[in-house]
Amino acid sequence: MNSNTHDVPFHARHDDELLTLDDVAEILRTPVNTVRWWRQEGTGPEFFKIGRRLYTTVGDLRTFIRTQRLASQPLLGKPTAV
Repeated sequence: MNSNTHDVPFHARHDDELLTLDDVAEILRTPVNTVRWWRQEGTGPEFFKIGRRLYTTVGDLRTFIRTQRLASQPLLGKPTAV
């Protein structure tokens, strides 16, 4: 039985699974042009070419998401009253 990889939730996908720009945009709920801009600026997930097509892996996208989440957290906790 063939199953469509889009039917598999992101958290259940294997780290080595290939993703296209469109896949990444869908997963991040971001326009494809934004993902292209991130790639051009070097601020998005790492992409590589196979032939003429661009891909990243689920593992690389997870790393990108984790890095973004950690970067948005404050380095110090909220000050407490003394």
